[in-house]
Amino acid sequence: MDLYDSPEEATFRADVRAWLAEHAPRHVANGTGAGGKSAQAVAMPDHVAAARRWQRTLYDGGWAGITLPAEYGGRGGTAIQQVIFNEEQARFGINSGPLLIGLQMVIPTLLAHGSDAQRAAHVDPILRGEELWCQLFSEPGAGSDLASLGTRAVVDGDEYVVNGQKVWNSFAQVADYGILLARTDPSLPKHKGITYFIVPMDTPGFDIRPLRQITGIAHFNEVFMTDVRIPADNVVGEVDAGWPVARTTLGSERAMISGGSSGSSTTRDDIIALAKTRGVEVDPSVRQGIAEAYARISILEYLGFRLRTALSRGEMPGQEASVMKLAFSQNAARTGDLVMEIMGADGMLWGEDAIDHSRWQNYFLGQYAVRIGGGTDEVQRNIIAEQVLGLPRELVDNRGAPWNEQSKS
Repeated sequence: MDLYDSPEEATFRADVRAWLAEHAPRHVANGTGAGGKSAQAVAMPDHVAAARRWQRTLYDGGWAGITLPAEYGGRGGTAIQQVIFNEEQARFGINSGPLLIGLQMVIPTLLAHGSDAQRAAHVDPILRGEELWCQLFSEPGAGSDLASLGTRAVVDGDEYVVNGQKVWNSFAQVADYGILLARTDPSLPKHKGITYFIVPMDTPGFDIRPLRQITGIAHFNEVFMTDVRIPADNVVGEVDAGWPVARTTLGSERAMISGGSSGSSTTRDDIIALAKTRGVEVDPSVRQGIAEAYARISILEYLGFRLRTALSRGEMPGQEASVMKLAFSQNAARTGDLVMEIMGADGMLWGEDAIDHSRWQNYFLGQYAVRIGGGTDEVQRNIIAEQVLGLPRELVDNRGAPWNEQSKS
C-alpha cells in the first residue's frame, strides 16, 4: 500500500493546491462550499447557480474532467490525479454539489455505454456546468430491489411512451436532463427487459413534486410521468439490456457517496474542537466516543489509501466502492450519535439559534440519506457477501421467471 505521493503526484498536488488557493475562496464565500452555513441557509436557486459558477471555473482552469480525454473537454490525466484534486478541493469545503450526478454518474455511463452522438451532445456541457442531471431510478415499490421496477416504456414509431412514478430523485425540480430506467418488455425476467433512457426534464408529461426532508430542505422529489415521449435515439446501450448500463451508474454512485461527495462528513479535529467548545472533553463517555470515531475515520482513510494505491497503479477498483460506502455510512450514523451527545440539550436548537448554524444537527439528520442513497447498508452487505466473499445468493424460486409473473406473485 502506498501512503505517500510519488514525485510526479507531489508535483501535481502542489499545482492543484496553488490553483485552488487562488480561485476557491471566493466561491466558498459565495455559497458553493460549506462556508459555515447550514443547508437551509442557501436557497436552492442560489445553490445551483453557485455550483454552476464553480464548475465553469474548474472548466476554464483546465481542472474539469481530469481523467477524460481532451476530445471530450477533459485533461487526459490519471485516476490518481482526480483523487488528489478531490482531496485538495475538500480542504476548502467546496464541490459542484447538484452537478455531481452528471459529472460522476452520467459521464462514466455515457463513456462506457453511450453512442458517439450522446457523448458529443452531453459530456462537454456537463463539464462546463451547463447541464444539471437527475436520476430517475427508484420507485415506491422498487428501491433496494431496483430491478423490480414497473415504470413502462412502450414503443410508438420512433419514440417510446413512458408512464409511471419515480421517487427520491435528487434535484429533479431543477434538472435539465434525467437518466431513466423503464421496463420495455415485461415478459422477460426482471433484470432483463429494462431499458436505459436519456430524457429532457422539460418534456411534456412530467409532474415533479419536491419532498421536504427531515433537515427541512427539499432536494429529493417524487416524479410522475404521464405519456412522456422519448425519442428512440435517447436509448443508452441496447433496448431491453439496460441493467448492465444501470450497474455502471450505480457503481459510480457508490464511489461518489463513499468518497464523501454527496454526504456530510467531518474530521477528528472537528469532533475534538466541538467537545472542547462544549467543555466536555474530559468526560469519560465522550472521550471513549471520540476514540472510537478516531478509529473509524482512520479506517476510512486507510480504505481510501487502498483505493488510491490501485488507481496509482492504473488499476480500476472492484467492489471496494461497496466496502467504502458501507463504512462511510456506518461512520456517519455513529458519529452523528456522538456529536449529539456532545451537544447535549443544545442539540435540540435549530437554525440561527444553534451552534455553527445547525451544522451538527444537519450532520446527525443527514446520515439517513447517506445510509439509504446509493443502495442501503443492507444492499451493500449483500454485494460484499456475494461478490467479495463468495457466499451463496439468497434462494429465490422465481429468479428466472418473467417479470409480469413475478409481479403477480
